Amino acid sequence: MSNEFVSRSLDEIRFWSRIMKEHALFLSLGFSFNDSQLIQEAQQHITLFERIEEQLSRYSPNSDPQSIRTFNNYVYQAAASIWAYKRKVLGLVLRCEIQSNNFPLLVDHISREAAYFANRLKELNEGRIVPLPEAIIKENVFFLKIMADHSKFIGHLLDPSERKLVEQAREFSHDFDQLVFQAIDLDSMRPQSETPPILDQFLDQNRVSVVALRDFKKTARELIEACRIKSNIHPLLADHTFREAERFLSIIDMFEASLTSGK
Repeated sequence: MSNEFVSRSLDEIRFWSRIMKEHALFLSLGFSFNDSQLIQEAQQHITLFERIEEQLSRYSPNSDPQSIRTFNNYVYQAAASIWAYKRKVLGLVLRCEIQSNNFPLLVDHISREAAYFANRLKELNEGRIVPLPEAIIKENVFFLKIMADHSKFIGHLLDPSERKLVEQAREFSHDFDQLVFQAIDLDSMRPQSETPPILDQFLDQNRVSVVALRDFKKTARELIEACRIKSNIHPLLADHTFREAERFLSIIDMFEASLTSGK
């Protein structure tokens, strides 16, 4: 179990630290020239997570579990710090105290991911490694909402003349909104809904939609990188959303494996 704790911890930090660093970059690109203090804070968080990525290279799956717990605590503080920064930015945007090219929903979206990251590290340090039926539903609610948000962002950042792609993004948005509502319904039926057949079907259905969206994101990323479509989507943002869809699929795999081993 200690080896699994170490491996899971390093995997979470490796994935989410890069995501957090990119969030700070995207925020900084959306500020106006006058928001120099906010841009500076974004840069400080980029530097912080770059330092974490450097420190990560010192650890391996054979590292001492206690040193990993200490590292998790350190990274937890960084995740909590960028969460607070994102919520501050959201407040400034919603009160119209700053003008930003970042949608309020996007700022909220990336703050939810920071909270998820911090909570994941906390759970690992508390010894919660094997997913529980309750976690299967709750994590799917979280990630389905993330995918629904991505679909909306893509639809709004594509040039309006890219009608076919915009329509595809809207269809994905609708599909994932329905999946979110369905997952919330299942969550409200807990614990009675926590049966392997229901959860298995739940994961299968979600997988189909996530694979389709992942493939759409992959195509969009390739078109953006080749400058073949018109959009305001940064190539790194296209890759960023693709990686998060891949992450969701790997989590679905993990949950399905836990259901199979429990039968």
